[in-house]
Amino acid sequence: MSADATAEAVIWHDVENGAYDADLALWRELALGAGGPVLDVGCGTGRVALDLARHGHHVFGVDIEPTFVDALRERATERDLEASAAVGDLRDLRVDGEYALIIVPMQTIQLLESADERKAALAGMRRHLAPRGLIALAIVEGDLGAGAGTVDLGPPLPDVAEIDGWIYSSLPVELRIQDGRIVVSRLRQIVAPDGDLTDERADLRLEMVDADSLAAEAADAGLRSAGLTEIPPTDTHVGSAVVFLEAAE
Repeated sequence: MSADATAEAVIWHDVENGAYDADLALWRELALGAGGPVLDVGCGTGRVALDLARHGHHVFGVDIEPTFVDALRERATERDLEASAAVGDLRDLRVDGEYALIIVPMQTIQLLESADERKAALAGMRRHLAPRGLIALAIVEGDLGAGAGTVDLGPPLPDVAEIDGWIYSSLPVELRIQDGRIVVSRLRQIVAPDGDLTDERADLRLEMVDADSLAAEAADAGLRSAGLTEIPPTDTHVGSAVVFLEAAE
């Protein structure tokens, strides 16, 4: 990946995810109750990890994208926060130590492409879960999986950022069920300082999974269900169910 492409990847991640805050109160509450270090799986550029660190928690993040990990580390250093990160694959999770709370925000678990991959991820999290610790995974479920077709998102608002005179806009335009996956389509547009406009379509594909099936897969990893809560939808993001797991006796 070129330097420009690397920088652009970070920008789009920030544009499309950075302003989302509907889940932050939940992660803060869970971190406060955990009373120990937090592992943020699929941490991206630090949306959740840096927020938790600002609230006094020690957070370590893991993400498969090196450029996101670099951005999180730089931001934590600049802001003197107790947060760091490393490059890692959720399907083969390798981190040091144990964590009182392991969080998997923003449907990250659904980026995995099969039940076997999810089971491997859950087993990795179980290995790094402290005694009496908690795992919390955000998923999108419900009527979206009832059949094939397209869901009208209504009149959505774009996520927009201006950086050094360049304007980046990402507009969610469609949510559909395709080949057994939930596909969220966005129109990405860049306006250069001279007014030149470029655009492209970007799709996010999520595997269909519900809370019950995820809990069943977790049982193979020595985990059991510890409840469920909901995060409501926003103008630009679908709502989530957050599945809680704990070590089985």
